[in-house]
Amino acid sequence: MNFSLEISPKTDLETLPPLKDVYITMLPGGDYKDTAKQAVNLVKSGYNPIPHFPARSIESETQLKDYISICKDGGVKQALIIGGSREPIGKFDSSIQLLETGYFEKMKIGIAGHPEGSPDISDSKLEKAMEDKKPYADYIVTQWLMDPQLIIDFISKQSVPVHVGITGPLKITSLIKFANIVGAKNSINFLKSNFSKALDLMKPKDPNELIGKLKMHTDFFHIYTFGGLKETNKWLEENKYV
Repeated sequence: MNFSLEISPKTDLETLPPLKDVYITMLPGGDYKDTAKQAVNLVKSGYNPIPHFPARSIESETQLKDYISICKDGGVKQALIIGGSREPIGKFDSSIQLLETGYFEKMKIGIAGHPEGSPDISDSKLEKAMEDKKPYADYIVTQWLMDPQLIIDFISKQSVPVHVGITGPLKITSLIKFANIVGAKNSINFLKSNFSKALDLMKPKDPNELIGKLKMHTDFFHIYTFGGLKETNKWLEENKYV
């Protein structure tokens, strides 16, 4: 199995586990140069960095070119192209617009997948957007979710590898909180129906429960740590994944 994880531009690289693939976020209001700098530092440290390129957080074509140029010049060979924040701050309002520029030539490209939908777009538009992006994509990274059947159904419909989004070992109460933030209604319902007892809600949920149900369908798992990098490191080591 292959694992990747997601960090911020401010994450101390000394705290990272020995995983090859490390994604770097560019959150709304963030500076693309900070994400690019972290990506270049990861290259120097022997990692394969994958910076986020959120369409709606990029001000202009000039900024996009500069962002890509800094990354390529620093040895970055991979990128995750996403829509990003709800409101565009410039000319780009969808990931397909970034892909159509052709500026990511010779880079390995990942796109976002939403097996349980998105609160920002209808299911029909989401499905069309996915079909439009697939010709540009080498693989798909999904949102994190808990219902294994939703993921299996999604994987069965794809023509490129799917990297399944999972969380590190977090308490059920924390998972429900983050699911509410991203609008993951199916995951909320799954968690509440399967972990209804108060004692269960306070226990960390072992990601292996989900991995065990999915490892026959994918070899790739992408970890969203939600700030719990220390706990994720411990879990990876205890399970001999690193």
